Amino acid sequence: MKKIKQTLLTISLLLSGCAVAQADEIKAGDLVISQAWSRATPGGAKVAGGYLTIENKGTAPDRLIAVSAEIAGKAEVHEMAMDNGVMKMRLLDKGLVIDPGKTVKFAPGGYHLMLQELKGAFKQGDKVPVTLQFEKAGKVAVSLDVQGVGAQAPGDAGHSGHMDMKKMPDHSGMKM
Repeated sequence: MKKIKQTLLTISLLLSGCAVAQADEIKAGDLVISQAWSRATPGGAKVAGGYLTIENKGTAPDRLIAVSAEIAGKAEVHEMAMDNGVMKMRLLDKGLVIDPGKTVKFAPGGYHLMLQELKGAFKQGDKVPVTLQFEKAGKVAVSLDVQGVGAQAPGDAGHSGHMDMKKMPDHSGMKM
């Protein structure tokens, strides 16, 4: 019986992964934009990140030069990167080049859309409209699918950060 439950769980996880892989793709010129998502924000939060994948199927580069969103007073393209052992975030004020034949993934800890001065909270299950501005492909409307607070990828329910101490193993007899 235990093997059947494990098999059903595995199949369920695989199928949910397939649904994510089939998420909306948006074609704009030579670009294909997919897997657009964000995380739910706690009440009162004034910033949120946006993540997506941009593939350039053309023969010439294009550049993401701006982002805007009605729900944010300010929206920018940012990069997180290590600098002398310290993780730093910086604004990409000249935009981000998407080279021909390449795919750029926006993800936590790397490239991301920085939505600031939020006018409302992001709730799991919401779709947050944003507009990407490219040099060649022009303006492209995209919806960020809002995942759970601790999500690390699209389709990830995330977690609240709460640990149920009743479910923690008892280590009271351990010697240190």
